[in-house]
Amino acid sequence: MLYLGCAAGALLCVVPAIAQESLRGTLGTLDNRTVAQAEDPGIPSPDYTPISPGALPDDALVIEYDDSQLFGEETQPIEPPVQRRREQEIQDEFPTRALRAGTVEEAELSRRQNTRVPAIEGQDFRREENPYAPLGLRVGTFVLRPSVEQGLTWTSNANDSPEGGEALLSETTLRLRAASDWSLHRANLDASTTIRRSLSGEDVKEAEGDINANLELDLANRLTGRASLGYSFGRESASSPVSIPGVEEQPLRHTIVGTLGIEKGVGPLRLRATGEVSRNQYGDAELVGGGTLSQSDRNSTLALVRLRGGYEISPALMPFIEVEAGRRFYDEERDSAGYARSANRLGARAGVAIDLTEKLSGEISAGWISEDFEDDRLQSISGPSLAASLEWSPMRGTIVALNAATYVEGSTSPGSSGSLLHTGALRLERQMRSNLTGSLAFGASYRDYEGGGHDLVLSGEAALTWWLNRYVGLTGRARHERQTSNLPGRDYETNSVFMGMTIQR
Repeated sequence: MLYLGCAAGALLCVVPAIAQESLRGTLGTLDNRTVAQAEDPGIPSPDYTPISPGALPDDALVIEYDDSQLFGEETQPIEPPVQRRREQEIQDEFPTRALRAGTVEEAELSRRQNTRVPAIEGQDFRREENPYAPLGLRVGTFVLRPSVEQGLTWTSNANDSPEGGEALLSETTLRLRAASDWSLHRANLDASTTIRRSLSGEDVKEAEGDINANLELDLANRLTGRASLGYSFGRESASSPVSIPGVEEQPLRHTIVGTLGIEKGVGPLRLRATGEVSRNQYGDAELVGGGTLSQSDRNSTLALVRLRGGYEISPALMPFIEVEAGRRFYDEERDSAGYARSANRLGARAGVAIDLTEKLSGEISAGWISEDFEDDRLQSISGPSLAASLEWSPMRGTIVALNAATYVEGSTSPGSSGSLLHTGALRLERQMRSNLTGSLAFGASYRDYEGGGHDLVLSGEAALTWWLNRYVGLTGRARHERQTSNLPGRDYETNSVFMGMTIQR
């Protein structure tokens, strides 16, 4: 019995000591604040310093306790307690929870959650795709992009004629582009004018320009309305098919074109009806010895109606067929030679419209066109008709554009009906660097005279623009053009070089 009593007494003395020793040390982490307990009685634990300065208020200090009285009396602080803002909140929220040492996984998770977010100034922002593109000016719901180009042009043939001479010209070009910023409908405007004046050599004083406005309205039930209005002016070239001998300056030509159409989608079908009115008006030609020669018998108005039907194989491909009918009205019933030149127009063509988002878009078509004159002495003008308006982007920063058209040209020469003019242009634009753009253009025109004869015009142009900043750039262009004809006195060749400055906004 005495032996058992001694063993029990020894066990009662050892167990409290072991329990007290096991609870010593670092007790754990609670609410992002480390509560440190001294290893030896009477030695205070170091103050807690947060990872990120400012994570706790300055007055949030750690209270140190004497752990020698964990069992028995209430624990007392070694130093007089300092009131903290969150002390009572922590005690109220965890009144009976025992503090424990956190695991390695919990420590790593806490470190990740408390990692400081990098400052906004240090983040990597994406650069602009084209840092030299014009910013434009906002006027109401439109964004305007004006520009002006000023420079000098040297040309070997100032008026594109067989007898033309070289000249040094001052050339100024003003441009304005405007686009709507509407959520539903769309509108845009493009305008430009070029003024040339001789500084030396052949006497040249000419101006040309154009303006085109387009409006597209998205109506209800897949119904779309379209309207456009265009105006262009320019002096006729000496190579014009209407030859006016002995003139100081060729007549000025004004052209006004207006269209109004509506398109309806019915399942995969696309139906379109368009009305067009085109007006050509000519000024007087100035004679060499003084005086003028009226060109009023060339003034005419063409009214057309076009009907198109297309079938949408997919959103990217739509074959179509289009027919047109109209009449050309001359202001004077008979011209100066006594011919009645008003005519009826008929035409048809088939083509395909393509829409591959930014890669390839536009349409191309081919068909037949004819104009039959009132005067039986004049033969009808008829022949193949071509039309194209395509844009292809094989890679970012590169655009390839193809344009083609066929026009019926009138005449005032006795017994001559006129001609068909087929034109085509291929243009390549490339952004070689963010501040350097280049372009190449190739053009061809074939004029087929009714009754025999033809003209062939080939041209090529290369241009570079180096942008000093977003607003100012240096521009250079070189151009070559040559016309060959089986008619006498119509061959010519022109070379020209332009150097100047472009200012844009």
